[in-house]
Amino acid sequence: MHNSTAHDEDAVEEVVPGSIETDPIKKKLPLPLKLFGVICIVSSAAFVPLLLLVLVGTALLVQQGQLTEGLSTTALVFFVIEATLTAVLAGMFAVLGVRLLRDKRRHAAHLAEVMIVLVILIALCDMMLNGLSPDLVQLGITLVLLIALASYVDPTLAEERELQRKLRDMELREDAEDGTLGRDETGKGFIALNFFNLFWIFVVCCVLGLVIETVYHFAVVVPGHYENRAGLLFGPFSPIYGFGAVLMTVALNRFHDKNVVLIFLVSAVIGGAFEYLTSWFMQFAFGIVAWDYTGTFLSIDGRTNGMFMAMWGVLGVVWIKLLLPWMLKLVNIIPWNWRYTVTSVCAALMIADGGLTLVSLDCWYQRMAGNAPESAIEEFCADHFDNQFMEDRFQSMSIDPSNATRTR
Repeated sequence: MHNSTAHDEDAVEEVVPGSIETDPIKKKLPLPLKLFGVICIVSSAAFVPLLLLVLVGTALLVQQGQLTEGLSTTALVFFVIEATLTAVLAGMFAVLGVRLLRDKRRHAAHLAEVMIVLVILIALCDMMLNGLSPDLVQLGITLVLLIALASYVDPTLAEERELQRKLRDMELREDAEDGTLGRDETGKGFIALNFFNLFWIFVVCCVLGLVIETVYHFAVVVPGHYENRAGLLFGPFSPIYGFGAVLMTVALNRFHDKNVVLIFLVSAVIGGAFEYLTSWFMQFAFGIVAWDYTGTFLSIDGRTNGMFMAMWGVLGVVWIKLLLPWMLKLVNIIPWNWRYTVTSVCAALMIADGGLTLVSLDCWYQRMAGNAPESAIEEFCADHFDNQFMEDRFQSMSIDPSNATRTR
């Protein structure tokens, strides 16, 4: 009996990959990635000293008072933060190169994920200093490379691609038929926090948020007066609610079965902080003021207040307890074998809409600052998205370049 069992296990071991040769964790990385690792190390070795010299030189100029005359204190702080984050990112590229050369797939994937966050923070700082500068193109390319790298070298994702593709498709079909596609299989949370789920949460809540805000303004703020509350150039979308819902879902996914009071408090804090930071970024990057709660109950710098933090808390409870299960059923309406294609196309359209919105806002800022269109893009925006169009589209926004901290 024992020998038979051992023989069966050996047979299974021959069929099911898991040995050193097929284990994605121990599988060696291809030569192009090794060469990329060498480039990372060499580039970092040359770039980090230059950035450190820039930081030291900036500190000396500030000490001598030569730099503070041309820059505001806030802009100087953003410059130092961006330079520091860039130096840290450059150092991480050296570490990433070493891990790629040593075939440390899991460590390389985790480091790439941290670097993705740093690239996004650097891009936000650069936008608040220079608007939509050419540097963002380089940062965007870096971001895409890091996302692709993290997806490729991650052993878990590699295992799914190489060993479990057919099985996963079968499970997807079964889950779709049962209406449970997208549930968290570990049981720790309500849904799986993957790109598919989070993207559709973003889209649906962009629309729901816009409807709620429009109705609230029409019924409460200025009764009987309709105001366009859209946040993107095209479509019925308010991205602040989409991003807010994604943050709520990520933060509260494991609390879906917890006490309502706890969910309310966490949602209120997260929503208030997100609303504050969004207002802060819009003002410093584009001189835009989309809301001002100055003088209201528990107002925090006019960017959020007690009433709206409470509303975020209520929305969080309603979202996690009621709407998220409904959202899961709604997403499952998409045929399981179409979901990735439909999602990819819609994501591309949403990214294009968001990118064009940022470009149009930047051109609007430049015109309000008295700068004539200089590039083909600026001329295109001046012709198709002039000041009157922007005022009609973004009726809740007012733009004043003097509110921004940009250097141009």
